[in-house]
Amino acid sequence: MSGVPESASPSASKLGRLWRSGALFSEGLLPEGATGPSAHPVVRFLVRWVRRPLLPVLRLWRRNIQLRVVVATLLLSLAVVLLLGLVVIGQVRNGLLDAKERAAQSQAAGGFAAAQEKADSAGNGRSGASDTRNSGSSAQNSGTWLNSLVEELASGGQGVYSVVALNSDNDESPFLGDAGATTRGPRASGDVRPEETIPAELRTALDESPGTHEQYAKVYSQDGEATAGLIVGKRLNDDGGTPYQLYYVFPFTQEEESLALVKGTLATAGVFVVILLGGIAWLVVRQVVTPVRMAAGISERLAAGRLQERMKVTGEDDIARLGESFNKMAQNLQLKIQQLEALSRMQRRFVSDVSHELRTPLTTVRMAADVIHEARDDFDASTARSAELLLGQLDRFESLLADLLEISRFDAGAANLEADPVDLRTVVSRVVDGCAPLAEAKGSRLLVRGDAEPVVAEADGRRIERVLRNLVDNAIEHGEGRDVVVRLASGDGAVAVAVRDYGVGLRRGEVERVFNRFWRADPARARTTGGTGLGLSIAVEDARLHGGWLHAWGVPGGGSQFRLTLPSTVGDTLRGSPLPLEPEDARRREPVRETPVEHALAETVPAQTREASPPRARAASPGTEGQGDEGP
Repeated sequence: MSGVPESASPSASKLGRLWRSGALFSEGLLPEGATGPSAHPVVRFLVRWVRRPLLPVLRLWRRNIQLRVVVATLLLSLAVVLLLGLVVIGQVRNGLLDAKERAAQSQAAGGFAAAQEKADSAGNGRSGASDTRNSGSSAQNSGTWLNSLVEELASGGQGVYSVVALNSDNDESPFLGDAGATTRGPRASGDVRPEETIPAELRTALDESPGTHEQYAKVYSQDGEATAGLIVGKRLNDDGGTPYQLYYVFPFTQEEESLALVKGTLATAGVFVVILLGGIAWLVVRQVVTPVRMAAGISERLAAGRLQERMKVTGEDDIARLGESFNKMAQNLQLKIQQLEALSRMQRRFVSDVSHELRTPLTTVRMAADVIHEARDDFDASTARSAELLLGQLDRFESLLADLLEISRFDAGAANLEADPVDLRTVVSRVVDGCAPLAEAKGSRLLVRGDAEPVVAEADGRRIERVLRNLVDNAIEHGEGRDVVVRLASGDGAVAVAVRDYGVGLRRGEVERVFNRFWRADPARARTTGGTGLGLSIAVEDARLHGGWLHAWGVPGGGSQFRLTLPSTVGDTLRGSPLPLEPEDARRREPVRETPVEHALAETVPAQTREASPPRARAASPGTEGQGDEGP
């Protein structure tokens, strides 16, 4: 049994074969993460098709507290109205049934008594008549008597109840009388169909027990419509002593109309109540949500720098006190920010003024120190050593003064970019040549990779050289005598230079602070290159001035890597970097020793290498988070 009809289409047959072979659900139709990449394509398509129109609604639901409160109020109100409606309708139904049952029992009891009394009166009057009356005449008289009885009992109940007279199965004489006679057939008033209306179990109960019986049943009319009703019956004897069954049929037409009226009234009232409660909830919540929304908007404007924004406060309630507190907080925040800005301006001005003012005395001291240093051979050993130390510290002081001046320019927004097309290979070559003596003294080797093809970008060559010199100096300083690798790459509208060392590396959390001013990973570590502690801070500002990134990566004992990424054209937006931030040999934690074969392979590495995995520890230069495909 293939389960696929022969007339099915080829696609249906293929689907059947896939079903039988299990290939259709080989990975499970809904495995864990069924809506993710591992889900079946059909399921992913259906999920996207269903979610697409729901996303705006879900977004509105998450962001609008007033909508959530109003919807919750409507749902709860609807539940309460439905519950109360069910209770009220149940009570009304029970009341109507009880009243109908009592009225039916009273009416039927009176009718049964009147029928029995009439039969007794007719029987006494007949006992004195001639006994020569034949049986046909007796049956005819009995049928006439039943017709008269049904008409008499139903005369006052038109539209309220009907009367039905049926033969009793316990009657020894046939219900039809003599052959061909139909005088003892079913009698019924109104448009009731007695054969279908009176249930068989009720007729049996009346034959077995002489008492009054009642039962809820369907009342069928001559046009075939069925209505719920109550039937009350009793077995009686007619004027001739023949038993028959007399029924009172009470349809629930009026009660159903009354119940329908109650249901309609409750439904209308419930709808109005739910709408009214929803409107009340909307108004009440609006009074609370509006100030909150106003506070949120003002907070956003305060965060954007518009510190003069304040909330409008009216009244003396809790919302008014919240507005007053918010305004006081905003005022205090504005004062503090203004104080900090003034202090920052004073500090920047102080640094700039001091840096400029120190240049003149420093020039004089430099001239005197040079004279003393040149004459150190005429001094004793301690004085000559002091002259050398003085000259070295003056060099460091001049470097610190230059860095402070550069930082003050960045803080004041006065730094200018003089961009020209620059081949970064030339810049890297100058940096490597300048740092070669320090690398030789530390026992490190400087290796350059990716310089087989031009790496050209519009940049300020002086600033880029300063950034790379600082990165290479730091790599040599912290490289523990191991190799330092400089890689270049270009592609996708960007150029990048990465400086990799295999030294002490960076601990967790240090990559976020490595660009802070005057920060040192190990304050107890001796500085041999005469740095000022501002190099990486200036490097970050230089990268930002170019519209680029300066990122750091490192692991303890596995070395570190700093990557400078610049747009090929000034003003372009970076979308990514042609070099990965985490080096490919990061997990080996071993220095790369150059061999002729390895060097040849290094020269053929594609320039547009992308990051294969996220770095384990890295940091972005300030203000670059979330840009392009990075955002460490």
